[in-house]
Amino acid sequence: MSTPFRQIKGQAGEDLAAAWLEKQGYMILERNYRFMQAEVDLVAFLPARDYERGGDLVFVEVKWRRKGTFAPPEAAVGRDKQRNLLMAAEAFLHERKLEGTPCRFDIVAITGEGSSLEIEHIPSAFVG
Repeated sequence: MSTPFRQIKGQAGEDLAAAWLEKQGYMILERNYRFMQAEVDLVAFLPARDYERGGDLVFVEVKWRRKGTFAPPEAAVGRDKQRNLLMAAEAFLHERKLEGTPCRFDIVAITGEGSSLEIEHIPSAFVG
């Protein structure tokens, strides 16, 4: 059975976002973390410049749209998607005994294709 185009493009978008975040200093801890029907595309860690503070645990949703579509990619992260991300994040924190760890929810919005590709990182896109 072949992999659907949407799934292939989603994986390519996650690869682009992960590479971009790594160039910004993030460490990718996990990809496609699933809990029940909820999924987080990327779980990352951003070390703080002040070593004493540690850093930030970041749950990242990646959205990719062609240019000229009606709404920007980040508009696809509505309340239901936010709830699912929060559920997956809570499970991730629980499984790793990290409850109480400060974290945030970011969106990486990718628009265009080929040479017209644009990547926008939206830190703290919503509150969990």
